[in-house]
Amino acid sequence: MESGRAQPEEATWDPLPVGSPPAGGAKGVGCIVFWVAAEGRDLGALIPGCINWLKVDLRGRASEPRLHRDIIWLIYVCNFSGEALASPDTTQELLCFQFSTMMSDDRLDAFKGVTRKPGLQIWTINKMKLVPVSARGFGNFFEGDCYIVLNISQNRGWGQTSDIHYWLGKASSVDEQGAAAIYVAQLDEHLGGGPVQHREVQGNESALFRSYFKKGLIYKKGGVASGFQHVDTNAYSVLRLLHIKGRKHVTATEVEVSWNSFNNGDIFLLDLGKAIVQWNGPQSNRREKLKAVLVYTRQAQNILSPPVFQAVVLAQDIRDRERGGRAQIGVVEGGEEQSSPELMKAMMAVLGQRSGPLKSATSDDTHELVQNNSIRLYHVFESNGNLVVQEVATQPLTQDLLLSSDCYILDHKGSSVMVWKGKKASKVERQAAFNRALGFIKAKKYPPNTRVEVMSEGGESAMFKQLFQCWRDRSPTGVGTAYNVGKIGKVDQAKFDVMQLHARPELAARHRMVDDASGDVKVWRLENSELAEVKPSMYGQFYGGDCYLVLYTYLKAGQPHYILYMWQGRHASKDEIAECATQADIIDNKYKGAPVQVRVVMGKEPRQFLALFKGKFIIFEGGTGRPGVVNSEQDARLFHVRGTDEMNTKATEVPPRASSLNSNDVFLLRTIGVCYLWYGKGCSGDERVMGRAVSDVLTRGGKQVVMEGQEPVEFWVALGGKAPYANDRLQREEPFHFPRLFECSNQTGHFRITEVYDFAQSDLDEEDVMLLDTWEEIFLWVGNFANKKETKEAWIHAQEYLRMHPAGRDRDTAIIFIKQGYEPPTFTGWFSSWDPHKWSEGNSYEQMKRTLSDAASFSQITVELNNASFNKMGDGGAPGSPSSTTPFYRVHGGNWSPKPMSPTSPSSQRPQFTMPLTQIDGPMHLHADRVYYEPKLLVNKLPDQLPPGVDPCQREDHLTDKNFEGLLGTSRLEFERLPKWRQNELKKKAGLF
Repeated sequence: MESGRAQPEEATWDPLPVGSPPAGGAKGVGCIVFWVAAEGRDLGALIPGCINWLKVDLRGRASEPRLHRDIIWLIYVCNFSGEALASPDTTQELLCFQFSTMMSDDRLDAFKGVTRKPGLQIWTINKMKLVPVSARGFGNFFEGDCYIVLNISQNRGWGQTSDIHYWLGKASSVDEQGAAAIYVAQLDEHLGGGPVQHREVQGNESALFRSYFKKGLIYKKGGVASGFQHVDTNAYSVLRLLHIKGRKHVTATEVEVSWNSFNNGDIFLLDLGKAIVQWNGPQSNRREKLKAVLVYTRQAQNILSPPVFQAVVLAQDIRDRERGGRAQIGVVEGGEEQSSPELMKAMMAVLGQRSGPLKSATSDDTHELVQNNSIRLYHVFESNGNLVVQEVATQPLTQDLLLSSDCYILDHKGSSVMVWKGKKASKVERQAAFNRALGFIKAKKYPPNTRVEVMSEGGESAMFKQLFQCWRDRSPTGVGTAYNVGKIGKVDQAKFDVMQLHARPELAARHRMVDDASGDVKVWRLENSELAEVKPSMYGQFYGGDCYLVLYTYLKAGQPHYILYMWQGRHASKDEIAECATQADIIDNKYKGAPVQVRVVMGKEPRQFLALFKGKFIIFEGGTGRPGVVNSEQDARLFHVRGTDEMNTKATEVPPRASSLNSNDVFLLRTIGVCYLWYGKGCSGDERVMGRAVSDVLTRGGKQVVMEGQEPVEFWVALGGKAPYANDRLQREEPFHFPRLFECSNQTGHFRITEVYDFAQSDLDEEDVMLLDTWEEIFLWVGNFANKKETKEAWIHAQEYLRMHPAGRDRDTAIIFIKQGYEPPTFTGWFSSWDPHKWSEGNSYEQMKRTLSDAASFSQITVELNNASFNKMGDGGAPGSPSSTTPFYRVHGGNWSPKPMSPTSPSSQRPQFTMPLTQIDGPMHLHADRVYYEPKLLVNKLPDQLPPGVDPCQREDHLTDKNFEGLLGTSRLEFERLPKWRQNELKKKAGLF
C-alpha cells in the first residue's frame, strides 16, 4: 500500500516571539535566538560566570557579541501555558545562558554520576543547577519544581534504549523550565545523541513516563522555584488529603483538606501521619477500591490481584518510605459510612461536619491513552527568516519519506508531536527542532501541554517506528535494508528441543512454537452448521471454500494443554465463518475453557499450525473437501511450495500462469498427464526435498524435474505461455518489531485501549481483556473477571485494532485468544519473567478489608493528636533534611470532641481533641500491640519457649529493623517482595522457622 502523499501545503509563522529581532540580525554570529533579553543592559552581570552575551533590544537592533565560545542559547521564556511574557512595547529582563558555559565544569559535575546501566536516574533543578534525586524520592514530584528523568532499558536480545524526560511542575518558574530544556539537550549530547527526548507536563504525562513509577506518582505541594518549601513527611506530624486517580498507573495528588475536595466517584486518603483513613466514593467500582485499599499495606503483593497492583505498591512505598512501615489503616465505604463510626469520628475531627451533598464523580479520561490512528508527516524548515511547514504525507507512512538531510515533525494528532532529526541535517536545524515543535503546537492551536518527543535518526522510539509500514533499522547496506541469500533456509532449519521450549518460553515466543508438534491432532470440517470429522488420511488438505477446526493436544509437565485453531477459507461464506466460531466455543466449553483459540485466515497460517501436518499442508484455492462433492478440475493447477522442513512447509495453489513463478522457490505444476517439479535458481536443497514430499501427496503419477531456464515447451504451454516473473534471488530480512501490550476496556461506557509500557506479568488485568501485539500475531488475553461484553467483543476489537493501525497492518494477521491460567509459552515468552502461580493466592476485596485494622484496633492507633504537633506541619525543610523527633502517644479511649473546621481554610483552624494521652518510652513499634525482642529470645526456640503473644510462624515481626536485616540479610521491604518459599528458606537459615 502506498503512503498517502499530501499535496504541497505550506503554513508559515514567525519563528521568534513578538519583539524578537529578525533572523538576519544574528547572522554570522553562530547564535540561535529564541527570545530577547533587556535593552542595552550588561546581561553578563545577571549570571555570574557568563562571559559573552548577545545584546538585542526589543526593536530588533543587534550588537555583535565578543565570541570566545561557539554558541549562545537565549531561552524562549514563556509561562506554563506557553504564552509569551513580553510584548513589543514592554521590556523585561529574561534569563540567558551561554551554552558553552553550561558545558563547563559545572555541567561536567552535573553529569559526572550519569551511568549507562539499565535503570532510572532523576535530577531536579535547584537554583539553575542539577541536583540528583535519591532513589528514595523516586515517584514524588513537587509541583513547584522541574525534573529530568533518564531511563535506560535493557531489552532482551535487542540492546539498550534510552529516554530523557523533562517534567514541568504546574507551579515551576519559567527560568527553571528553560534550564531544564538546556540540561536535557546537554544530557542528550553527553550520551551521544541517541536518547529520545520527551517533554512532560504535570497531569498529562505520557504512559511511558508513568510506567517508570510502578508504585504511582505523587504530586506534592512545594518546590524551590515556586517559593514553597519541600514538605518533609518523615515526621509524623502530617495532615494531608490525597486524591487517587488513574487505572493502570495511579496518581495521588495533594488537595485541600476539606470535604469540598471529595466527590462520589473517587478514592481519597486522609493521611494523619500514624494513621491513614481511606474513603471510597459510593460510585467508585471494585477496581478503584482495590487500587487504594492497600496503599500502605505490607502484604500487598501476596494478596492483591494484578488490576490493583499499581496503586497498592504506591501506598506500600509511601508507608515504608515516609512512615517506616508504622501506620494503621482504616477503610470507609462512602455509601455505608454508618458502619464505620470510629473512622468517621476521626475524619470529622479533621474535616468537620459535612454539609450538603458531595460533587459528582470526575472522569479518568485525562489519565488514559487512547489509540489514535490520525497521523501526518511535516517537513519543517526555515525560508527567508520564516518557519515553513510543509505536509509531506498522511498515513500509512513509509520510511523512505524521511531524508537524512532534513528534520520532520510527525503529528500524532490528539496524542503527541514527534520530531525526527536526520543525521545530515545542519547543526542549527537539529538544535532548533524542539522549539519548532513548540511553535508547531502553538500554530496548530493544540493544548499547551501536548507531549513532545525528539529523536535522532537511528535512535527512533519503538512507538515512532510502529507508525510506519515495514520499518527497518538502518544498516551499512542502505536505508534499513539488509539482504541475505537463502535467508529462509538458514533461519527456519532450527531443530527444536521440546524441553528447551518449555523451559525457556522466550525461545517459544521467538520461534512461535509451543513444542515440536508431536502431540495429538484432530480435524473437523464445518458442514451444514455441524462439525464433520476429517479422515486422518486427508489431514493437511484444506479447501478455500471450507472452514475447519483443528484441535492440538500436547503435554506440559505431564498435564494436557490445548490449542484450537479456526481455519477460515477465503471463499467461505460469512455465515460459515460465524458458525465456525460458535462451534469453537462449544469445543472450548467441553474442555472447560482450557484451549487457546487461534483465528487463522487462509494463507496466514502460524508456524505451529504448519508443523502439525509434517510438511504436507496444502491449500486448494477453491472448492470443498466435503465427500460426494465434485470440484471442477482444471487442465493445469500450479502450487507454490515454501519451507525447508516438516515444521514450516506449505503448498498454496496460485493462478496457473508464468507470472506466478518466483526464482527463489519450488513450484508444482500438475497437468492431466504429468506433474512438473520446477526448481528456481534461488531455492535450496532442503526446499527441493520438501517440494518432492508435497508432490507425492498431490499425485501418484510420474513427476518430471524442471530446472529454471531448462523448461520444455509443454511446461510453458500449460501455463499459457512465457511471461515475466520475479527473479530476484535475494531474500529481504523481516524487520523486528517490539511487542506492545494494551489494556482493552469498556468500563467507561465505550471501548478504549490503553498502552502499557515496559510491561510485565503484573500488568495483566484480571478484570479486563489485554491485547499483546507481536506484529506477526495478536494475542487476546482474557482475565478471569473480565465482563462478558468485553470478552464477547474481543475478537471484533482485535480486528478493529488491525484495521485502524496507522501502519496499515495486514487485517488477516493471526489472532490468538487466551484465558487466564492457560497461557502457552508462545505468550509467556514475551514477558521478562512469568510466575504460573501468581494469581492463585488472590483474595477478595472483603477478605482484604478484614486483614486491616478493625474499629477496636483503630480506636487505639498511635496518632499525634496534640495541637502543637499539628501546628508544626509545613515547617519542614527539603527532602532528606533531619526531622524533629516527636513524642509517641497511645490513645487510651474517650470521645473525639472536634471543633467544627472551616472547609475552605483547613490550615487556619486546627481540630481540638479531648482525649487522655500517655507518652510511651522506648522504640516505636510496628503495631500498637506488638513488642520487639532480642534475637536470642526468638532464634531456635520451640513454640512453648517463645515470649507471650509471639506467633511461632511470624517471629521475624518481633525483630527490630536492625536485627531483622542482621539475621535475614535483607530489609523488611525486600523480604516481603520475595516468594513465600524463599522467605521460608531465609527464616529456616536464621533459626526463625
